Amino acid sequence: MTVRIGVEEEFHLVELETGLLVPRADTVLEKLPGPTFTTELQQATVESNSGVHTSLDGLHGDIVGTRRRLDAAVTAHGLAAVAAGTVPLASTADIHPTAGRRYRRMVDEYRMVADEQLICGTHIHVDAPVRDLAVRMMCEVSPWLHVLLALSASSPFWLGADTGYASWRTMLWQRWPTAGPVGCFADAAEYDAAVQGLIDSGVISDAGMIYYDIRPSAHQQTLELRICDACPRAETVVLLAGLFRALATEARERLERAQVPACKGRHEWLRAASWRAARSGLEGTLVDPCTGHEAPAAQVVRALLERVRPALEAAGDWQTVRDLAEEAIEDGSAADRMRRTAAAEDLLACTDLAIAETRGDAGRPRRSAAGLTGRVTSLRRPAQDAPGSRPARIAGN
Repeated sequence: MTVRIGVEEEFHLVELETGLLVPRADTVLEKLPGPTFTTELQQATVESNSGVHTSLDGLHGDIVGTRRRLDAAVTAHGLAAVAAGTVPLASTADIHPTAGRRYRRMVDEYRMVADEQLICGTHIHVDAPVRDLAVRMMCEVSPWLHVLLALSASSPFWLGADTGYASWRTMLWQRWPTAGPVGCFADAAEYDAAVQGLIDSGVISDAGMIYYDIRPSAHQQTLELRICDACPRAETVVLLAGLFRALATEARERLERAQVPACKGRHEWLRAASWRAARSGLEGTLVDPCTGHEAPAAQVVRALLERVRPALEAAGDWQTVRDLAEEAIEDGSAADRMRRTAAAEDLLACTDLAIAETRGDAGRPRRSAAGLTGRVTSLRRPAQDAPGSRPARIAGN
């Protein structure tokens, strides 16, 4: 069975000349088609929804085409779109929440948590038609999700200051009452009962406010990854999608073969592992899920590759994902690239880098062609818009 994938990307809107975050989503969206493009809680953010794809090539073409359409729309207003967890130059003084009863309730209830929701993420969906299985898959893949966070880390700056973190977005995001690692549930009924309990408590208003690192969709037959920062490079999104699909496939196959022991519920280390990934990105150590000890990030990324290699090979993704992962290790995280640019120049230059990478026109050195496959090379060329039906937007922020 071919497991299909889709992606939701969130983008900051900034003034092209100043790099400052601006609340112009409604204006930009007037010229863009829905549901491909839509609003988020804050007017400084626009979300895109990809089509449904079976191949990483198709997904990449879709992402590039969607970003191209967004870029044309924002440029017409003197703006730029930035796919990153946070942007360096922002202020909470000019907060403009999106109109609507649901968003107004969130702003009134959560106050500064909602006011400072000036962050963007990448959400990846994979097919999970059996809901009971999807719920159990969460437990199986959760120990590796912090590695995907490290690969995506792109938010070292907050309100003009260097936070010392690779993903400050993670620190801000975890303030929501349902954000972070998910517990283990025996089946969908148990999970749904837990969600309803949170709604009944009054802490959240609906199932769309379940912000776990991973969750089964309430409206589609998918499993959704939510831990990652928005990614300046489209290739990083493809890498994350390939790895997440492989993790989900490997977990589903083991569950179907009944080769998974009952969970002992010892997941207290997952939040610590996410903190470490948010702090260090690819430039420090990560928690190795196999040992529970810290290890160099490159070593842990390669351990993940080996774990899911059979699933990657079965999908025809091994060469592409391996080479993109090695390139990520070599180039460093987006957070590190942004930080180096800011140190060499300033925060506006850092913003310019993120804009250029989001557009796909940032010049950057590459490894020799001998180490790359034709498929990876094809991912870097401008692609035509890929066909594919558009999924309905999952209820979220």
